[in-house]
Amino acid sequence: MMEFPKKLTAKLTERQANNALRKLPVPNGLIDLSSNDYLGFAKNDTIFKNAASILDKKGITANGATGSRLLTGNNGLYGELEDLLSDFFGSGSALVFNSGYDANIGFFSAVPQRTDVVFYDELVHASIRDGIGLGRAQSYKFKHNAVKDLSRQIDRVRESKMDSDIYVVTESVFSMDGDSPDLEALVATCETKGAYLVIDEAHAVGVFGKKGEGLMNELQLQKKVFARIVTFGKAMGCHGAAILGSDSLKSYLVNFARSFIYTTGMPPHSLATILSACEHVSATNKEQNQLRTNIDFFKSELKAHNLESHFIPSNSAVHCCLVEGNEKVKKWSQQLQENGFDIKPIMSPTVPKGKERLRFCLHSFNTEKEISAVLLQLSNLF
Repeated sequence: MMEFPKKLTAKLTERQANNALRKLPVPNGLIDLSSNDYLGFAKNDTIFKNAASILDKKGITANGATGSRLLTGNNGLYGELEDLLSDFFGSGSALVFNSGYDANIGFFSAVPQRTDVVFYDELVHASIRDGIGLGRAQSYKFKHNAVKDLSRQIDRVRESKMDSDIYVVTESVFSMDGDSPDLEALVATCETKGAYLVIDEAHAVGVFGKKGEGLMNELQLQKKVFARIVTFGKAMGCHGAAILGSDSLKSYLVNFARSFIYTTGMPPHSLATILSACEHVSATNKEQNQLRTNIDFFKSELKAHNLESHFIPSNSAVHCCLVEGNEKVKKWSQQLQENGFDIKPIMSPTVPKGKERLRFCLHSFNTEKEISAVLLQLSNLF
């Protein structure tokens, strides 16, 4: 076997020295306060059985898609699912991708053109950054959730690029902070400046909206954006993603989004599970209401334990306690895990150095007793 490249060894050694070397975790059986399964759908027996029933009623026994959607992989469930998603989210059309990463890679590498400009919030997800990096448009970051900074930057670019299309991208709920931008101000700014607004709703779907349609729907802003990216691997408890927009956008992505064109389609069971999850969340608000109750209780317990100042303000299911330094945040995480709570450390370089944190993900199935106990344990660490 050939010797591992020395340059790669050096990078691993550097990460080890910074106490930031990643390793795959193993199931630990601890109280779940770290997964993205906000509504407990990943283990929902009704959703599982209904997905199997959908396949059975349609006589589908296939294990795989057999090819890309443009060749042999576009089975009938795709059309049914995309029609349901368009109706559920209130969009002109929907195009299903294999993952949220694939959706963002496909969109941002294909839609903004060479003469265009993309403005992105400095804390957007890596998949958005990677998609922009694969594209040919110029790109600039703006300060986190700072609409005025964005507005100034758009004005600056407009002076020299009058004919450029401008795209603005942010998240409705940030995965590593749990906070949200002023979406109404953002929409108004993009309308005034003539910019195309793109919103990643990965961590808002299932949590916000009357039936879990996301934060843009809750604010009745869904018709005022160019595109939304929604994913099904978080609160919906399954896998896959979709880009919501106009029929023209769907047609363009089918023709030019490489992460859509050059990959095998999703297996029928994955599509049936998304259908089942959407039907379930449409039929009942039980899990969503319980999650909201738990979020409110968590925030009240932060006050009770004088922990508010250590947390990034959030109304979502994600709450982050800032603990500076990789070594310290790993140690605190380990102590909480030793007391039965699965709390993951978020370390640099995933987040900026000095902004390391403990990430608390709340779920509909967490109890008030569990929430009180973990925050008591946390307060004892300060």
